[in-house]
Amino acid sequence: MDQKLILITLLIRLGAAAAVSSVLVRARRFRQLLFHEERTLKEKFELIAIVSIPIALGVITRHWVKNFLAADMGFEFSILMGVIGGRLVGAGGGIVVSIPAVIFGEWLTLPFNLLVGICAGFLRHIAADREVIWSFSPLFDLSIYHWIRRSIKKSLIDWQTSFFVLIIALTFARLQLHRLLPKRLFALYDPQWAVQLAIYAGTVMCVAIALKVLNNARIEMKLEEQERLLLQTRMEALQSQINPHFLFNTLNSVSSLVRFNPDKAREMIVKLANILRRLMRTTEAFVPLREEFDFIDDYLDIEVVRFGPDKLRVLKELEPASLDVMVPSMMLQPLVENAIKHGVAPRIDGGSIYLRSRLADTRVVIEVEDDGVGFTDGAASSGTGIGMANVTERLLVLYGDSAHIETDSTPGKGTLIRVTLPIPQPENMGGSVAGAVYEARSSTSR
Repeated sequence: MDQKLILITLLIRLGAAAAVSSVLVRARRFRQLLFHEERTLKEKFELIAIVSIPIALGVITRHWVKNFLAADMGFEFSILMGVIGGRLVGAGGGIVVSIPAVIFGEWLTLPFNLLVGICAGFLRHIAADREVIWSFSPLFDLSIYHWIRRSIKKSLIDWQTSFFVLIIALTFARLQLHRLLPKRLFALYDPQWAVQLAIYAGTVMCVAIALKVLNNARIEMKLEEQERLLLQTRMEALQSQINPHFLFNTLNSVSSLVRFNPDKAREMIVKLANILRRLMRTTEAFVPLREEFDFIDDYLDIEVVRFGPDKLRVLKELEPASLDVMVPSMMLQPLVENAIKHGVAPRIDGGSIYLRSRLADTRVVIEVEDDGVGFTDGAASSGTGIGMANVTERLLVLYGDSAHIETDSTPGKGTLIRVTLPIPQPENMGGSVAGAVYEARSSTSR
């Protein structure tokens, strides 16, 4: 084989390894499989399929396109699949990427890549810390002094040195088998020692570059996970801030009924029990809008008794399709409470609360309006209270700039609060909904 062709192929293969790895990490499912070190049997087969199929296509390309030898990275990625997925993934991946070569008569490729995947998977299995796998680099210190010092201190060769030696040993075995049976196992080979050295170095670098690209994706996902957990913790703190504030005001409403109307007070206590049951569900960051309105019904039943049916009227205009949209839990109650406390309550003859919801393209619009006293722009900040500030902060945490809350008030005529939220996609609703919304927000910002 021409020496120049070998060297050019080695260089192209490095770029191809980086390109294939970069394409793989763009697949959402692959990123999920890569992020979790412990995988089920089904997930291992998924990992085999996702990685092996494009590599197998590269083997076919090598046979179909003359002199495009760099497309065949079956050997290198058999090592990679074993070290990131374990023995089963390495063995399965080695088999799949070898099938095209076997079809073209290179039958020795399958048992060899099978053995390669198992050996790399075994090395993963004996690693004391799986993180050391992702930090592999061929540029570590191989000086005799440090090697002896590490060996004496640990009584064994460290994992990275072992992985380096394994790649060199497998490459040596591959070259010797190719030299003996050139038509049964493909490999770049030349008897010149300098070219062979380049082949060894190219193989190590190919595996290392692919690992580096995958590790960068893992680091990015870890940072996103930490940020998501931080946002969720902050949101839960804001949500718990509402609970005592709301409970205090509701208990004051119920206590006013105990003396002069015990039966009505008992009925209201049942309503309060429903409310407390809802407040105890602190793990639910999001709920369907329908549940939010059901919750508001219990709250307003208490407030209507407190003010009297003639002084507090509730009117709803709810679009049925909007009721299935997932919205932040306990979002409406502070808005309704604010409308009653600062809008209707100051009026001698009371007033009305209007609740509306509708869909607008990919968003849901929710409105809470009252025909109370209203306020001027200068009084807006002092009239919102802890509830409104809490809702504003929670929407910022969950949606960033994707959510909007608007306040329009006219003194003597009332106040309209309009909340516009993006609709989370159904495929993102598994597990933690707060995490799903954050994930959706992150994907749109890329």
